[in-house]
Amino acid sequence: MEKMKLKMLYSDMRSDLDLIEKELEIAVNSSSDLLNEASLHLLHAGGKRIRPVFVLLAAKFGHYQIEQIKHVAVPLELIHMASLVHDDVIDDSEMRRGQPTVKAQWNNRVAMYTGDFIFARALEYITNIQNPKAHQILSYTMVEICVGEIIQIEDKFKLDQRLQDYFRRIKRKTALLIASSCQLGAVVSGADEKTANHLKRFGYYVGMSFQIIDDILDITSTDKELGKPAGSDLIQGNITLPILFLKDSPEFRSDLEYALTGNMSEDERLALVKRIRESDAIEKSKAISNRYLQKALKEIDALPASLAKKSLRDIALYMGKRKF
Repeated sequence: MEKMKLKMLYSDMRSDLDLIEKELEIAVNSSSDLLNEASLHLLHAGGKRIRPVFVLLAAKFGHYQIEQIKHVAVPLELIHMASLVHDDVIDDSEMRRGQPTVKAQWNNRVAMYTGDFIFARALEYITNIQNPKAHQILSYTMVEICVGEIIQIEDKFKLDQRLQDYFRRIKRKTALLIASSCQLGAVVSGADEKTANHLKRFGYYVGMSFQIIDDILDITSTDKELGKPAGSDLIQGNITLPILFLKDSPEFRSDLEYALTGNMSEDERLALVKRIRESDAIEKSKAISNRYLQKALKEIDALPASLAKKSLRDIALYMGKRKF
């Protein structure tokens, strides 16, 4: 239902997004049947296609040509897909969006090489764009995402983290790719530098808000809604914002430490998730997400008049307030 609501927000771009979807299928095609199967499994598992949507909307502030802009939208979604495959290996995740992950369906080696292949395809695709700045932005983004994956491994199971550590991590995990989607859409379409910078900052702020909401939903949603156990982030050792607000509480500390051992029963997991839901950590986390959302909306206000302006605002509000 929530995914349908989002699709309605950009229904006027449906034909261009259908074109992007076909291009994605072409992009993941290879001479290996196994690679094709694994890549298509990932592609068809769904996804909101938020990054291509932001590329297309940002491009509307310049000279919009779908045949050109698709060469930016496709690699950005490919980078996102590749990072998901690698994340599932790092987190040892069996399910994503209610479907078996590539590592669960095949194995870790197939998953890692599938992710590498998709990353490489992204680099190949962007060569259709002649603008050197576009290549610099994309390569910087890929480097930072990879650094972020390593930092995520280093931070796993460390309960004593600072808020700053968490924010830096989600910047690389999510916000940077959305910021680059907005910036690249503007740059490649020839929008002026001021507009491109507003769009980049908008993407960063909305990406931070989006990831915080994602981390909240990992706790507040049901197992069925998530397609995986609620509280999976904690069980897998990923310390998110609500947990950081509770880590020093005598009421929660020992239970959180126990959860990180991986020895929790199903009943114990559900009981802990229920207590976290009822704590003030959820509202505190929502307040920080909303702060980032308000900053994103201010960046939209500074943009030139455009039909895309309203769409950006509507999607940002959806992303910052979504229930699933």
